[in-house]
Amino acid sequence: MESDALFSLGEPAGAPSAPAGAAGVDGFTPVSPDSPLPVRMRPATIDELVGQDHLLAPGAPLRQLVGGAAPMSVILWGPPGSGKTTIAHLVARATDRRFVAMSALSAGVKDVRAVIDTARRQRRSGGPQTVLFIDEVHRFSKTQQDSLLAAVEDRTVTLLAATTENPYFSVISPLLSRCVLLTLQPLDDAAVRGLLRRAVADERGLAGALTLETEAEDHLVRLAGGDVRKALTALEAAASSATALGTGRIDLATAEQAVDVAAVRYDRAGDAHYDVTSAFIKSMRGSDVDAALHWLARMLVAGEDARFIARRLVIFASEDVGMADPAALGVATAAAHAVEYVGLPEAQLNLAQAVIHLATAPKSNSATTAIGAAMADVRAGRGGPVPRALRDAHYSGARGLGHGTGYRYPHDDPRGVVTQQYAPDDLVGADYYRPSGHGAERSVAARLPLLRRIVRGLPAPARPDVPVPAGNGRHPSGNGPASGVDEDGADAVGEGQQ
Repeated sequence: MESDALFSLGEPAGAPSAPAGAAGVDGFTPVSPDSPLPVRMRPATIDELVGQDHLLAPGAPLRQLVGGAAPMSVILWGPPGSGKTTIAHLVARATDRRFVAMSALSAGVKDVRAVIDTARRQRRSGGPQTVLFIDEVHRFSKTQQDSLLAAVEDRTVTLLAATTENPYFSVISPLLSRCVLLTLQPLDDAAVRGLLRRAVADERGLAGALTLETEAEDHLVRLAGGDVRKALTALEAAASSATALGTGRIDLATAEQAVDVAAVRYDRAGDAHYDVTSAFIKSMRGSDVDAALHWLARMLVAGEDARFIARRLVIFASEDVGMADPAALGVATAAAHAVEYVGLPEAQLNLAQAVIHLATAPKSNSATTAIGAAMADVRAGRGGPVPRALRDAHYSGARGLGHGTGYRYPHDDPRGVVTQQYAPDDLVGADYYRPSGHGAERSVAARLPLLRRIVRGLPAPARPDVPVPAGNGRHPSGNGPASGVDEDGADAVGEGQQ
């Protein structure tokens, strides 16, 4: 995997041998004329650092870190190309502290302990303080991160760690609590544009040998996606093409040949994954079909597992659309099947169709709230024995126990609904399902009160313009509404059964 550095980690000439896995001791690989453009253009001072103004105020932790004013351990969290390892380079150059750099991609517990032991010996002998820089610290296992705790706690080493992933997910809490967390932001377009222009003019870069046309510059800025390393790498490739063609300018065609795929900030195991997924779900919930399609495209271009997307659609169909459009679940399930049956890239069409259907469908979360309320009652201990009438009466001896006695078969009633206690005794009358008035659920909302009234044996509500007949409005058997009293209810339920 490519290091997040704007320069390579390595051992300078004449330095002592680094432990296995260490990137370098007391410095970094020197910059040479043939170093990549991003390496040559790395900031030489903290004042050249661009795009992190929120961390560069006088007295801010970042300035204290670079200047060595305070021996604080720091975790730098930010996307690729935002300057994390550049900051480490500035720390290494700005102070007389011993600086050790290693990458979590190759270092292990043995390497970390070797650095800590050396730092402890030097500290006891009055030697310089040790700054330990660990790139890609999220790659360290829990055990490897544990090995740092004591040394960071007693300041045997000052830890400077860099990560592209959310440290609240990828760094253990004890280590996180011992460090100051500095969050670096992706560079905005203006910052990337300024660095491109600096690279074109600066002696460390193209030294003014070529001109960068506005359209080409716009293209590089747009496709960099806030990653200055990607922008400078593309600029160098475009400059090489322009030089080979014998032209003194980099036009749009040359820039397009240099880079034709935008940088997509998306890590399937990190916080960007959760943020994009959250935006995707919330866009569909908010019925913004265009935004939902954008987030779908973002996931597909970044290589997200199509099965994950399909699973989210199936969940969404019941969680947020539900009874307002019962067909939505079938659409989402069909899209999930298409992903398995057809696969990408063609299945992106099936996913797009499902997203359009779900985003534009009427919304109801009644199924979500209903099962949530029911489960809350179960966890609270509510819900007694199964009513005898509902118990299994098929096995020998069940009838003698009274199982099934009094059960009324709904299909024997012309309406298909009878008065019967289905809930446990302490949950009789509990209303979990509360339908919305959206889409297809509107008719359910109209029918449900009638169903509940019949099932629970409740009388029809009195009407101001219709006198209530004598009696309780029930059949002589007590099993249902009297004929005529609930005629509207019977008709409505009957329509629902057809």
